[in-house]
Amino acid sequence: MARYSGPKARINRRLGVMIYENAGAARALERRDHPPGMHQRGRRPSNYGIALKEKQKVKHYYGLGERQLRRYFTRASRLKGNTGEQLLLLCERRIDNVIRRGGMTKTRPQSRQGVAHGHFRVNGVKVSSPSYMLRPGDVITLSERANLKTLYQSIIAENPSDGLDWLAFDSENMALTVLGNPGPSDISLPVDANIVVEFLSR
Repeated sequence: MARYSGPKARINRRLGVMIYENAGAARALERRDHPPGMHQRGRRPSNYGIALKEKQKVKHYYGLGERQLRRYFTRASRLKGNTGEQLLLLCERRIDNVIRRGGMTKTRPQSRQGVAHGHFRVNGVKVSSPSYMLRPGDVITLSERANLKTLYQSIIAENPSDGLDWLAFDSENMALTVLGNPGPSDISLPVDANIVVEFLSR
């Protein structure tokens, strides 16, 4: 799942949500908001099918594999509060998601690729794992390469941040600071997390 390279428009249409944000996938969902296939419109999904669909939303949106999602679920179940919310909040703190929501990239796959290629540093140290979990006080900066700064400056100019209270972007220094942990209202994916928790608890 983390390396999904198939048609992104099909995923958007099948799940009925803007999972992949590239232009082609977005247009496909706007033009045809029903699932792909000849006989999909009249079918009534089972409870299992609904739960599976919600789980697939989380996996595709955050770029998680099955084992990785279950590790997050195990970790979330040990935290206080609603397990579904805690699961999504862990996903929101991933560096690839934070970079996307901070406006430094257009899509999450683009931010994952940038992290994997060593484009970003956290507190001055290169990070190459998209699943790196950020904490309050962490500062994300670009690698000291002129071509990267030019590339990301053009992306940032076309892609404003989500304006989140827990993130602060310094456009002059190209630095993104984590001011605090995200809360339930900061979760960007429309998904029924409780159904996902029930599915993963089986």
